[in-house]
Amino acid sequence: MFYFVKTPWVLKKMYPSCVWQMPGKEKILYLTFDDGPHAEATPFVLDTLKKYSASATFFCIGKNVAEYPEVYRRILDEGHRAGNHTHNHLNGWKTDDRKYFENLVEAKKYIDSDLFRPPYGKISALQVKYINEAFKMKVIMWSVLSADFDPQLRPEKCLKNVTDSAKAGSIIVFHDSEKAMQKLTFTLPRVLEHFSSKGYRFDKINL
Repeated sequence: MFYFVKTPWVLKKMYPSCVWQMPGKEKILYLTFDDGPHAEATPFVLDTLKKYSASATFFCIGKNVAEYPEVYRRILDEGHRAGNHTHNHLNGWKTDDRKYFENLVEAKKYIDSDLFRPPYGKISALQVKYINEAFKMKVIMWSVLSADFDPQLRPEKCLKNVTDSAKAGSIIVFHDSEKAMQKLTFTLPRVLEHFSSKGYRFDKINL
């Protein structure tokens, strides 16, 4: 399985209208969680964030919001921000444009947000342009990938991915999903503890 832990500059140049990093030099990190809400993983994340007075952004799948509306409501009630991650976790490179946009619209019935993150990070330049202009949504990517989705990765390496790579303004990807749960329970509390001890705080994406 190939992926970049730190997003290379060439990808940022290829998609300049996407948001890869938050501006400013304050010691703030932007934790994001993809693929939820999930009945167990999302409450764990919310409980853990609360211990550190941390805010985050959850890029939710529409069908999961429909299945777990009470968990989604808790995300919002506790002051976090939600974003659209399509209704069925579609790969933009493998999906017809019209079907892709229709799926985004379906998710919008459940997720009221002007933030969008493409599943797998796979999206065409045309799709980005249309989402920006027709839907008035910002496409949020990331600067650091925890890789908690990788079944071959040990939790300790997942933690190291984040602690070695994150810096002020970094947008960091985790997953509140069943597949990532084992790594998430190990990594998230340690990430929060590590960076809190260094004077960082954790905020939701505000654009």
